[in-house]
Amino acid sequence: MSMGADAKIGHDTAAARWERRTQRPLLALAVAFAVAYAVPIVAGSAGPAVTRACAVVEWTVWAAFAVDYAVRLRLARDRRTFVRTHWLDLLAVLLPLIQPLRLLRLVSTLLLVGRRARMASQVRLTTYVAGSVVGLLMFGSLAVLSVERDAPGGNIRTLGDAVWWSFTTMTTVGYGDHAPTTGLGRVLAVGLMLSGIALLGVVTANIAAWFISRFEKDDAEERRQTAAIEALTEEVRALRAEVAALQERQP
Repeated sequence: MSMGADAKIGHDTAAARWERRTQRPLLALAVAFAVAYAVPIVAGSAGPAVTRACAVVEWTVWAAFAVDYAVRLRLARDRRTFVRTHWLDLLAVLLPLIQPLRLLRLVSTLLLVGRRARMASQVRLTTYVAGSVVGLLMFGSLAVLSVERDAPGGNIRTLGDAVWWSFTTMTTVGYGDHAPTTGLGRVLAVGLMLSGIALLGVVTANIAAWFISRFEKDDAEERRQTAAIEALTEEVRALRAEVAALQERQP
């Protein structure tokens, strides 16, 4: 094997090792981000020190994901291909730098967590879908509450109102008893609706894939049993032919 091939295998192994070792720590950091994002919104009377500490945690989490992207880029076998196929990761890393808003850091972290979660095994897909639903409900509720609570004429004033609105929006039911009145709140509503439709599609596809795999497994087992029966039938026929031939040879 050539040295170039050995180097490619080494890079691939290092990249896979990095992704395997950093997935859980990054998810833990995402949970810390969720807490830091929620505290100033839920506790409206939080002092400047608490707000500042939460902002530091949020930016620290974003920095960790930025470092993760940089390391994966460095370990990639073809960096141009990596950038082209992971453009959403790059967008999520650069998004908070465009305009330092807390909402952009929220969107950025959700994108990055989703991208890293997709690297898990297929067996854990249902777990990650359920986590995505809970995460979107929580972040959607907090985000809309932060922009609608003090809006003139707004009707989403409490966390309970925000959670109810997020749930009805994600399921595309939309009772209309609570609705955003600001432009940013309506943008959040569009994103939440599209996310809910996408997650519903993932769940439906996952269930369909499970049924198809079960049917294929049953069909393969049936074909195996049929082949075994046919082979046994041929053996019986061959034995009968041999017995008949022996009987004919006897005087």
